[in-house]
Amino acid sequence: MMGQSTNMGSQAPMSPTVQTGAHVIIHDTTHNQTQQSPTQQQSRLNPADTTFLGSHSRQSSSATVTGDDLDPSRAFGTYAGTPKGEYEKKGRSTDYLSASGGDRSLNTSAASSRLALNSNNEKSNHDGHMSGGAGHHHHRSSSPSSSSDSDEDDLEGAGGHQKGHHHHHVDPYDPSRPKLPLKARLKHFTWAWYTLCMSTGGLSLLIAAQPHTFPGLRQIGLTVYIINIIIFVLLTSLQITRFMLHAGTFKASLTHPREGFFFPTFFLSIATLITSTQKYGTPPDSEPSQDLVWVLHVAFWIYLILATAVAIGQYSFLFSQKRSFSLATMMPTWILPIFPIMLSGTIAAVISPFQPPHRAIVVICAGLTCQGLGAAVAFMMYAHMVGRLMSTGLPDREHRPGLFMCVGPPSFTALAFLGMAQGLPRDFDHDMDGFMDAGMIRTLAVIGAVFLWALAFWWFFIGVLAVLASRPKYFHLGWWASVFPNTGFTLATISIGNAFRSDAVLWVGTGMSLCLLGTYLFVLGNHIRAVVVQDICYPGRDEDVEDH
Repeated sequence: MMGQSTNMGSQAPMSPTVQTGAHVIIHDTTHNQTQQSPTQQQSRLNPADTTFLGSHSRQSSSATVTGDDLDPSRAFGTYAGTPKGEYEKKGRSTDYLSASGGDRSLNTSAASSRLALNSNNEKSNHDGHMSGGAGHHHHRSSSPSSSSDSDEDDLEGAGGHQKGHHHHHVDPYDPSRPKLPLKARLKHFTWAWYTLCMSTGGLSLLIAAQPHTFPGLRQIGLTVYIINIIIFVLLTSLQITRFMLHAGTFKASLTHPREGFFFPTFFLSIATLITSTQKYGTPPDSEPSQDLVWVLHVAFWIYLILATAVAIGQYSFLFSQKRSFSLATMMPTWILPIFPIMLSGTIAAVISPFQPPHRAIVVICAGLTCQGLGAAVAFMMYAHMVGRLMSTGLPDREHRPGLFMCVGPPSFTALAFLGMAQGLPRDFDHDMDGFMDAGMIRTLAVIGAVFLWALAFWWFFIGVLAVLASRPKYFHLGWWASVFPNTGFTLATISIGNAFRSDAVLWVGTGMSLCLLGTYLFVLGNHIRAVVVQDICYPGRDEDVEDH
């Protein structure tokens, strides 16, 4: 026995690849086996011990376990060894090791079906659609399981699943992924598409507000306005078609933890149509027809009621959910449910100058109330947004354009203050004891607008620097956030220039308008391309999946 013990102690360490029943491949180029103690050797031969992962991650470049009994119903985990010896996981499976009783050997059946360790795969995923911004990795997960199963059926019908023993997973970011028919793609036609309508409507408003014009500019703006009406009708038709072809998608879209936040963009599109109708329905240097004035007055109150219902109803629904929204995953889209009611003030600012005095005061009072509510809730959200940025850093690169949404609330509030102050009747409390003089209100509106413009300016450059630091690689509908909120920022700049009668400020507004036009065309070009090559309206590529 003494001799046997001596011989065993002098033997070379056993190779860690001795296993049966599964193919185990372990590439180890840095570990010196001759320098290992028997305890270390035993640790490497005992994979059920959780210390195996920690020690091997610093010594092995990659490890892959495969087998013939793959379980297609489970998601594989992918790990990468980092210079600090840590493993980063993409997937859901963690119970890939088992040890029953005193037997701590590797369970080959479980390992072959549940374990995939490959640093090369992790690198490709990281370099593709996952961002390394601020050292944070955000996990992509599908929404409801039924939706995932249906998406897999769509892909299988398009040739996404290979016939054979193994389950073939289709990477939605793989250029060679299968193409889908229109019906399958319509399932992923999300509410976020209305950001296109919002941005186009904002562009038409911006054209109408230009301080420096040329012959034909109004006709260009009118053309954009008409195109926006066509876009709205087309998007609404396709959205209804989606809900009719795919049962259950309407409720799922409203309750989805990501897509649901884009539902208010439908009402924001209506807001741009109402304000644009006032701008282009009124002949230049003349008064609008009384019929148009009455129609827009009615439209304002209907919109205000619906926007109030959205602001209260959607947040109440979110507050009552059992699932929790982590601060680490917060995005500016959380502000969107309050946006429609906030734009009630902007609508009031546009239509009030053309309303009769008795109606104008009521419209302005309601608009100011709604604008105050929207701005207050948005500022509360700002506190959480700054906390998220301070604690977890910037969002991943694909969602950084969404930071421009934070530019919207102060910009549209400043615009609404100036517009509603100008919409007050000239004789409002004129020379009376109420101390509510219209001129004084206009002065306060200008001061408040400048303060709010500065906040929008800060958020704008936070977004610019974040996007430049790590530019998005794949198109998302969130790119439109770089257009619509900045439209409000530009309009507020022009309104402040008009209030101060400063030609220099107005030229700054003109320059911002040209930059915004270039941004709109850039995003629109990428949007069209993404539709053609199926980069959007495709399983895993739209707002109906969680990837924050």
